[in-house]
Amino acid sequence: MIDGGEAIRKLALNVARYTGLAPLAKPFVGGIGAILMLHRVTATPEKPDGVNRHLNIAPGFLDALIADMRADGYAFVSLDEAIERIKAGGKGGQFATITADDAYRDNMTEALPVLEKHGAPITIYVAPGLIDGAADLWWDVVEDIVNARDRLTLVTPDGPVTIDCSTRGKKLQANNRLHSWLTLEVREEDLRAALHEFARMNGIRLDGQQPSTLMNWDEIRTMAAHPLVTIGAHTVNHVNLKRLSEADARREIGEVRRILQAKLGEEPRHLAYPYGYASAVGCREVGFARDAGYVSAVTTRHGVLRAEHSGFLLALPRISVNGRYQSLAHIRTMLSGVTTPLANAGKMVVTI
Repeated sequence: MIDGGEAIRKLALNVARYTGLAPLAKPFVGGIGAILMLHRVTATPEKPDGVNRHLNIAPGFLDALIADMRADGYAFVSLDEAIERIKAGGKGGQFATITADDAYRDNMTEALPVLEKHGAPITIYVAPGLIDGAADLWWDVVEDIVNARDRLTLVTPDGPVTIDCSTRGKKLQANNRLHSWLTLEVREEDLRAALHEFARMNGIRLDGQQPSTLMNWDEIRTMAAHPLVTIGAHTVNHVNLKRLSEADARREIGEVRRILQAKLGEEPRHLAYPYGYASAVGCREVGFARDAGYVSAVTTRHGVLRAEHSGFLLALPRISVNGRYQSLAHIRTMLSGVTTPLANAGKMVVTI
C-alpha cells in the first residue's frame, strides 16, 4: 500500500525519468557524490508483507546497484575518504559511500558478501541500547502487538480507546495510530515503558531481549575488524534527540562514544542521528554532535552531496535505498540530483 506522499514521490521520479530530465540535469545538479542509506539487506525477510518491509532490500538489488553506479563512474569509498573528498570539493570524480543504520545481522550475513565482491566499504551505525536489549526496535514491537490481536485497547487522557486490528487494512491503520501515539503523545524518555505497559494491558508479554534480527557484540567486533567496515554511533538508545532535554540529548550523543570505545577498542568518528528528519534533529543537535567531537553526522534528509557540504559535515543528507525504491531507474533519478530540491523546498543544500 502506498500513501499519498509516497505516490507523489514516485510520480516525481517517473516524470523525471520518462521525460529524460534526469540525465540532462545531472551535469548541473548531480553534485559530487552521494551517501547511500541502508537498513536491512536480506533475501528472506521474516515478514515479507509486513508494514516495515520497506526497510529491506534484496542482496541481489544491492549487487546490481553497486555495479550500475560503478559503470556510471562512481568510486565507492569509505566514509572517512568521502569526508575528505567533500572537503576537497569533489576532486577525483564522483563517489559514493554506503551506510547502514541499526546493525542488523543481515548486514553481515547477506550484505557483506556483496560488498566484498565489489570492494565497497560500509559504515554501520550502532546503538548500544538496541544491542543490549535496553531499548526496543519499537516499530517492530508495535507490528508484533498488532498482529497478535484482532482488537486492542489504548488508554488515553480521554479514556480507553478500542483499536480494530481485525483485517489487514485495519492492522495498517492500527500501526499508524500507535506510531503517532508513541512519537507524538508519549514523552520520548517514557516510550519504552509505555509500549511495554500497553502490551501487558492487552495480554502480550514482551521479553525485553535483544532482537534476533540485530548483531550481537561479538558479531559487531568481527565486523569492526573487517577492512571494509567502519562502525559509527547511533546514540545510546536510538532516541529522537529533539524530544529530549539538553542534558539527556548530550548524554545520548556523547556517552555512545565511550560505550563503543569500551566494547570495540576504538572511539567512533561518525554519527547517524536516529530518525534523522526535521522533527528529530536540528541546529541544537548538530551543535551537540560538534561538541562531542564527531567528524561527520548524517541525517535521513534526501539529497546528493555538493561541495558546499564541506561547511555542513555534521548535517549530511543521504539517498535512501529501500524497498519502496528497489529500482535502478529510481536510484539513477535520485542520483541525478533532480529530486533533491523537490524534497527540500527548492534547496540543493539543506543546512538544518
